[in-house]
Amino acid sequence: MIVWVNGTFGAGKTSTCRELVQLLPGSTLYDPEQVGQALRVLLPRERLDRVTDFQDLPSWRRLVPQVAVAMLAEVPGPLVVPMTLLRQEYRDEIFGELAARGLSVHHFVLDAEETILRERIVRSEEVPGDPEASERCRRRRLRHLPVYQQARGWLHRDAQVVDTARLTPRQVAEVLALRIKEGSARCPIVPSLDPSADTVAAAVLFFDERDRVLLVDPVYKPGWEFPGGVVELGEPPTGAAVREIEEELGLRLDPGRLRLLVVDWEPRNGPRRGGMRLVYDGGRLTAAQRQRLRLPVDELRAWRFVSLAEAERLLAPGRHRRLAAALAARAQDGPEYLEAGRPAAQGLGGRR
Repeated sequence: MIVWVNGTFGAGKTSTCRELVQLLPGSTLYDPEQVGQALRVLLPRERLDRVTDFQDLPSWRRLVPQVAVAMLAEVPGPLVVPMTLLRQEYRDEIFGELAARGLSVHHFVLDAEETILRERIVRSEEVPGDPEASERCRRRRLRHLPVYQQARGWLHRDAQVVDTARLTPRQVAEVLALRIKEGSARCPIVPSLDPSADTVAAAVLFFDERDRVLLVDPVYKPGWEFPGGVVELGEPPTGAAVREIEEELGLRLDPGRLRLLVVDWEPRNGPRRGGMRLVYDGGRLTAAQRQRLRLPVDELRAWRFVSLAEAERLLAPGRHRRLAAALAARAQDGPEYLEAGRPAAQGLGGRR
């Protein structure tokens, strides 16, 4: 289990987490900032100069869950993690990988009014014995406050918020421990049963009157996706498509009316699994059908219709190529077989 304590500078994350490990038997403090510090030593200077924050390094976002898994092989757990995480796509990437490793995440945000946060930062001695370094650190942390204010919207929807304005770190830790016991802060992320094996997945494309395609925003990984999901053991892909659409959107489909557009072999990408991807045409959704769409809060945040050009900003490159091929097949006879989002003759040799 992971207890992720989020919030901006001055919220009291570190002091609260030190108290929390005293309240949770077997718990260990895990600070991902140390992973960032290691990367500052290991990576070439020219690579580090291209980012302003180590969280922007894909290697940091991959290592944080991997180190957590390695630590939990050494200690009983849970891991208590004091770490500011303000970009939603980074949260999706890290928490999704933790879920894929079978780890539940309890997500908290420690909050206070901005005036209180500013006062705490100004009064703090960030680098004991070095007034100049402390002042530089305080200025940097004060500049960070507007970023937190911008992120509060999604953070307060995603996590359990605890106001620390009138509480000591020990009292905040006691609140967190109680909510962990209740399970009220557990993130609704669907874990993968086997993060190592390739999969077969089935997706269904739906369209509006302007022929824009429906995409959904999953809570467990960054970026947008097609509605659909993994084919279960012994399940036919068309049956999986029907099941997933009912689970994700609340729509009941007639499998006989689904038209296969694309079969795409997706290569493994780092920790992300590959496998066969089938894309079906689900037809146009009427205004009445769109009003009846119901998303499971533990899987999807939102849905929207987009053009192919708009989808390029939301989808991974391989998925965008798959969508382009599916739209072309929809306009013709279809279906088409792809590898890495390209016709098979180009799939392995082309860039992905």
